[in-house]
Amino acid sequence: MALKSTDMAKNMAKKLDGSLKSESLPDRFGQASKVQSNKRERAAEIPASKLVPVSYRLPAELVSRLREQAVSKDQGINQLVATALSEWLTTQAKKS
Repeated sequence: MALKSTDMAKNMAKKLDGSLKSESLPDRFGQASKVQSNKRERAAEIPASKLVPVSYRLPAELVSRLREQAVSKDQGINQLVATALSEWLTTQAKKS
């Protein structure tokens, strides 16, 4: 005996419902949510320095030298440029 289309739809819905119930919870719920809160706590502990994006046009040779220097000192280009600018501004203030 063949099933009616409504009976087939009911059977498919039962299969779908069963498979949805058997799946585990996504990571954003349950135990994994505690991990995210730890990340938030660690981020809150780090003092937030106000960084401002700045765009300059520099010669390609200077940029390559900056990259090489940043790699040799194990720091980013942003940190290297910030250090260089602050040192330069300090020497300029002493001259004035």
